[in-house]
Amino acid sequence: MDGDSNRREFARASWANVLGNAVKIVVEGAAGLAFGSVALIADAAHSIADLVASIVVLVWGRTAFDGPDDSHPHGHERIEPLTAVFVGAVIALLGLLLLSESVQGLLEPDPPEARLLLLGALAFAIADMYLVYRYTEYVNADIGSTALSALAVDCLNDIYTSIAALVGVIGVFFGAPILDPLAGALVSVFVISQGISIGRENLDYLVGAAATPTQRAQITDTLRAHPDVEGVHDLTVYYDGTVLEVEVHVEVDGNMPFREAHDIESDLVDDLRGLEDVGDAHVHLDPSGIGEWKDQPDRWHANGT
Repeated sequence: MDGDSNRREFARASWANVLGNAVKIVVEGAAGLAFGSVALIADAAHSIADLVASIVVLVWGRTAFDGPDDSHPHGHERIEPLTAVFVGAVIALLGLLLLSESVQGLLEPDPPEARLLLLGALAFAIADMYLVYRYTEYVNADIGSTALSALAVDCLNDIYTSIAALVGVIGVFFGAPILDPLAGALVSVFVISQGISIGRENLDYLVGAAATPTQRAQITDTLRAHPDVEGVHDLTVYYDGTVLEVEVHVEVDGNMPFREAHDIESDLVDDLRGLEDVGDAHVHLDPSGIGEWKDQPDRWHANGT
């Protein structure tokens, strides 16, 4: 899909998350307040922060699909992992709040009334978040957005926290209200872990982390496969947003015509840009044998020197 189509699909998925969280808040909050369920009120309250995160992704994340301009000559790709870092931080914070509430529930039990409407509200919340999760994943299968991926994880976390609340409410029906805070504590640890994982992954994108050895090897092999390439050195591969930027010196026959050298450079750039993780590539051609490579430990030359 092109940039405009991606932007539209991104907006639809973001709106689905905004509306899904808003409806969940209303249904769970009303039932929790009506029957004194701390579990439902807490689940609805933590969805308020999810709603804020969804709105931030909706408003801010679409900027990632803007092309280069005078103020951002390399495009806006880093906006997307920045929004994902925000979502990850929100998830981790919610996990900590949920853990605190669970511990409080263990120390000072306050079970709600045993009403079937509580089960109905939780069942609705779980179905609501599952549908939003599936739609977000469906859209993101074509887009590959880290921000939407973070929202999808957040939807799963919502489902888990609602299940924890459901276990607690069922415990009330069967005379075991302690199940509510116990389930909440277990889920909260998982939620915190997910938030930290999302944040760490996207921080790598933001700070321009280096490519993995496997990615570097794939890029080197692509360059070496060209019949006119005699050497490769000064290879630098790093993340610019969620895609890789490649900078490399390639050695070719120094006596070839300039136009032929230009065509080789264009071919190499196209080959690198065709790799799945590479966004852009900058290839500098050197005449073979001038010795720039001597201090490069990962330098490759066709004759093995």
